Amino acid sequence: MEILVVGCQSEIKIHGNTVFRYNEFRNITSLDPAFARNPQNIWPIQQIFNGLVQLDDSLRIRPEIAKSWQINEDGTVYTFKLRDDVYFHKSRVFGSKETRTVTAEDFVFSFNRLKDEKTGSPGGWVLQNVKNYHAPDTHVLQIELKHPFPAFLGLLSMRYCSVVPKEGVAFFKDDFRSNPIGTGPFQFKKWEEDVKLVLRKNDLYFERNKSGEKLPYLEAIAISFLPDLQSEFMMFVQGKFDFLNSLDNSYKDDLLTPLGELQEKHSQDIKMEKGPYLNTEYIGFYLDANNNAVKSEKIRKAMNIGFDRKKMILFLRNTVGFPAFQGLIPKGLPGHGNHIFNEYNPALAQKLVKEYTKEQGENPKIRLATDVNYLDICEYLQRAYQNIGVDVTIELMPTARLRHAKSSGNLEAFRASWIADYPDAENYLSLFYSENFSPKGPNYTHFSQAKFDILYLETMKISDPEKRIISYKKMDDLLMSSYPIIPLYYDQAIRFSRKNISGLEMNAINLLNLKRVQKN
Repeated sequence: MEILVVGCQSEIKIHGNTVFRYNEFRNITSLDPAFARNPQNIWPIQQIFNGLVQLDDSLRIRPEIAKSWQINEDGTVYTFKLRDDVYFHKSRVFGSKETRTVTAEDFVFSFNRLKDEKTGSPGGWVLQNVKNYHAPDTHVLQIELKHPFPAFLGLLSMRYCSVVPKEGVAFFKDDFRSNPIGTGPFQFKKWEEDVKLVLRKNDLYFERNKSGEKLPYLEAIAISFLPDLQSEFMMFVQGKFDFLNSLDNSYKDDLLTPLGELQEKHSQDIKMEKGPYLNTEYIGFYLDANNNAVKSEKIRKAMNIGFDRKKMILFLRNTVGFPAFQGLIPKGLPGHGNHIFNEYNPALAQKLVKEYTKEQGENPKIRLATDVNYLDICEYLQRAYQNIGVDVTIELMPTARLRHAKSSGNLEAFRASWIADYPDAENYLSLFYSENFSPKGPNYTHFSQAKFDILYLETMKISDPEKRIISYKKMDDLLMSSYPIIPLYYDQAIRFSRKNISGLEMNAINLLNLKRVQKN
């Protein structure tokens, strides 16, 4: 099979055995790393761009464009030495030479752009602890923090912090989102929005495998945009996609047994991998909502203990995931707590609801917003809450609208998830630091507690990882004692691929890294 890629000046035929094909049922909104806010954007951006550092499959910090770095004694000054053999993708924006090497000034430009309100990037917060940064030499970048922040290197691994060329941004302006120029293993070729995105191999890529061979192995990546998950599944089963990351109710029983194993009929052509996934699924309460039930800690606790998480995962998730009894920090991440806050207790839940009704003279009523992908879980909760005396109305809305309404504070309660941006529990706890109130930050619940804020700031000064983990657990306990959220389950990554695919490694933040993938 051959795939025809239509370029600006030519048509290029690529043999299908060198093209990795997958579907993105959610809409990609931008290929600009300044807008790498969700998995559907991050995955292609991961292939196109590089930053100073990267995470390996065990989530350890590794060099990327920075070949080495030093940190001063008090943990506030980071000095990075950059590689001198990293080239931007070939483009007309560089004139007759078509490309140039990356310098430290490119990172200064990229960071300035990330912070600039005119850019409109949701990623400016990643530099909120940075005091200043500069390029003392062509391939030396120095970053000074306002105060020690032990998770900083992990933060820099986020694709927000990728390097971009000033020539490309100046030339394309707002259209840089659909004309990205990076340094990554694959370069942009074509994007027909809602139809197909094609990336081609970057022959100038700087990384090599252990044997010294140049990466990547694939010639191209072809991403389709079928919105129907059943159609995506059928295309995968037919061998027209190489990879499937979704697990929808419409086909999960065809693919998996009730205990979460691959059905025998698919075992000849498909392989399944499971692994820890740093993602917590939860219901959030907007604590500034004009609703007494939302403001009531009794009702929030009742809703936390008023449904059976184990049955929910068994019947609705085919046992993929773990019941979220301990708090927000997910299973597998240091800081995950030991205390049980929300074990199923319908009798106590009913008692708390009756106390509220007597005190307030009204039955608790709450509107819960979700998109169609989690409607089954919300309907499960709705039935459980009816049994304890809480009237829940489900508001179904498109994903983009739900995201905007959540950020704007227009919802009483909402289905949400938090996937780790970097492997440190601070990433989860920052959602409840009061300085991060939405819409400027990710504190969508508007939870605010002085004791939590003080402990958060104190923890950022702790360089010892073990002591920091103890503090993280204390913060998680403080958070859950007020019940601003309902943790539903801690996720597992589950991937399906064709058996001729190799080098597609699992990782706990579900990054899609295709530079070492081969298609045999």
